[in-house]
Amino acid sequence: MPVLREFAGGGIDWMQLLGFSLRLLVACICGACIGFERSKRLKEAGVRTHVIVACASALFIIVSKYGFLDFAPDGTVIDGARSADPARIAAQVVSGISFLGAGVIFKNGNTVKGLTTAAGIWATSAIGLAIGAGMYAIGLLATVLVAAVQMLMHKFNVGADAYATAVLIFTVRDESDIYALLAEKLKDWGAQILESSVSRTGKGLLEYTLTMRTLKPVGNEEVDALVRENPEILSGSNQSVR
Repeated sequence: MPVLREFAGGGIDWMQLLGFSLRLLVACICGACIGFERSKRLKEAGVRTHVIVACASALFIIVSKYGFLDFAPDGTVIDGARSADPARIAAQVVSGISFLGAGVIFKNGNTVKGLTTAAGIWATSAIGLAIGAGMYAIGLLATVLVAAVQMLMHKFNVGADAYATAVLIFTVRDESDIYALLAEKLKDWGAQILESSVSRTGKGLLEYTLTMRTLKPVGNEEVDALVRENPEILSGSNQSVR
C-alpha cells in the first residue's frame, strides 16, 4: 500500500489528491465559460483551447507548490540545496502563454485581429493559476468579469471597439460595375473599405470581396436588401469578423 501511495501521489495523501482533482475540474469549467463566448463568435481559439490552457495552468501551479514537498518540506537545507521556489514554475506560465496568444494574432490589411482572443487566453491562464493555488473565489470572480466584459462590450461598444469589421462577398456579371453601384450604399453605411479583391468564378461571373469597417455592423438584412434592389448583383453574403 505505501508503494501504491508513493506511485499515485508522490507522498501526498488521497484527500489532497481529491482536492487537486477538484481544482483541475473547476479550472476546466472556468476555461470553458470564457471559451464558449469565443467559440460562438467563430474565433480561432474556442472552448477546447481555453479549457486546456486553464487546466494546464492549474496543473503547473499545483506541481509548483506541492510537487517538491518531499525535496525539502520544511525549507531546510538538504545535501547543500534548499527547498524549491514554489513560484518558479508558475512564473514561467505567464511568459510561456504569450507564445500561444501570439499564435491567434494576425494582420489583415490595415487591421489587426485576434487581440481580444489572445488577451482572453492570457486571462484564462491566470484564472487557472488562481484555481490551482486554491483561490477559488478570486478565480471564479475573474471568470465572471472576463466573460461579462467579452459579451457586454459587443453590445455597448466604446472607443475603437465601436467599429465593426465585416467581409462582404458579392457575385455579379462580368460587365457590372459594382464599385460605382456600391459607392452610395457604402457611404450610407459609413463604411471604410480596408481591402478589396476580385476573382473569376467562371461563366462570365465575378466575385468581389470587400473588407470594411463601419460604426454600425452591417447585417444580413442590409446585404439581402441590396441584392433585391439591384438585379445585377446575383448573390451576396456577409461575414462578420469582429
